[in-house]
Amino acid sequence: MRDIKDRDDIKNLMEAFYSKMLKDKEVGYIFTDVAKLDLQHHLPLLTDFWTNALFHTGGYKNNVVQIHKDLNKKEKLTPEHFKRWLFLLDETIDENYKGEIAEKMKLRAQQVGMTIQAKLGHYD
Repeated sequence: MRDIKDRDDIKNLMEAFYSKMLKDKEVGYIFTDVAKLDLQHHLPLLTDFWTNALFHTGGYKNNVVQIHKDLNKKEKLTPEHFKRWLFLLDETIDENYKGEIAEKMKLRAQQVGMTIQAKLGHYD
């Protein structure tokens, strides 16, 4: 198994991850019923976010914390939701890639999740 190398790898990973996550009993409804996620619109943004997070390419201009604050107003995002999101992401990464960048992505996902949760007041 090879490591994550570029934007195409991240795009493929995000497609696999969201395919899995949207069907998940614990968190899928947040994306399908609450956020009413338009995956065709959302996937390029996610790809931009993770490409920038891993390869420092720039290009991601959205406020990831504010997006989750807005979603939290519609449906309370719990620490359990974040744990499940992280588990599914780690699992998807491990199923598809192995190496330094794959491990970096798992660490960054933990950091992103913790930052968002802190901004939502989970650690007060």
